[in-house]
Amino acid sequence: MANLRRQRVRTPLAGKAVLITGAARGIGAELARKAAARGARVALVGLEPEQVAAVADELGPEHLWVEADVTDADALAAAVQRTVDTFGGVDVVVANAGIAPLTTVMTSSAHALSRTIEVNLIGAMLTAHAALPEVARRKGHVLLISSAAAFTVLPGMSAYCAAKAGVERFGDALRLEVAYRGVTVASAHPTWIDTDMVRDTEAALPTFAETRKQLPGPLGAYTSVEACAEALVENLETRGRRVFVPRSVGTVAALRQLVTGVVAEKLAMAVSAKKVPQLERDIAALNGQEFGRNSVGARTTNKPAA
Repeated sequence: MANLRRQRVRTPLAGKAVLITGAARGIGAELARKAAARGARVALVGLEPEQVAAVADELGPEHLWVEADVTDADALAAAVQRTVDTFGGVDVVVANAGIAPLTTVMTSSAHALSRTIEVNLIGAMLTAHAALPEVARRKGHVLLISSAAAFTVLPGMSAYCAAKAGVERFGDALRLEVAYRGVTVASAHPTWIDTDMVRDTEAALPTFAETRKQLPGPLGAYTSVEACAEALVENLETRGRRVFVPRSVGTVAALRQLVTGVVAEKLAMAVSAKKVPQLERDIAALNGQEFGRNSVGARTTNKPAA
């Protein structure tokens, strides 16, 4: 019965126009491939023109790529307009672009902290804002890529956790605002996905990698980018309100008050007392490097859309 119900509410992607930010690599690029395989026409938005162009070329001439910074409202507006001019509209927008700093708050520059919020949270908000008028015309769907970090915490992830928690709350409020227009809104909450961002972080910070491996259950799980993108592309058709990758993260989300409560925090404090000094020694060894080598979005850019 449940399978029949999912069949009835599914909105096939065939012929739909899908705009994805952060599409040059990782989750964004793989989601673009899977959406295209289901018949969608995809607008890939990213900051690495050669990389994002290569993904678009791989998908075929019916797809589009645009260079844009998600913290630049004018560039996003131009990307949306280019998509409308090419495809006739926008059915689905995926706010996927994100970065993660290699710092604690004490070891961070002000730029690294603020840029993390700008890209991960403000970038998601501006992406939705730019695309919503077109998405609403087609009673479409908004997918915001948050994280399991929206309801869990680790030392070294302060700005990232803050941004991803903000994305979840933004999505929940946005869902109420646009429901009467026929627009649906979802937030996605992956744990550790095999992407350049995660690999760069673990390569740069051995203590962080060691801590991740010691996390219990789904909180320490590593998932392939293909499996993550498959869960996301399913959401683009089923349009549910949450995506958990792996699915067991949903249990953690439901029990978030226990995960971040007083008892859990006391246990985490004992571990952190040993791990944070080690982590900050790892950070010091980076000699001022604050983001992974593939985090192009970490640099402020005022480039216009291509």
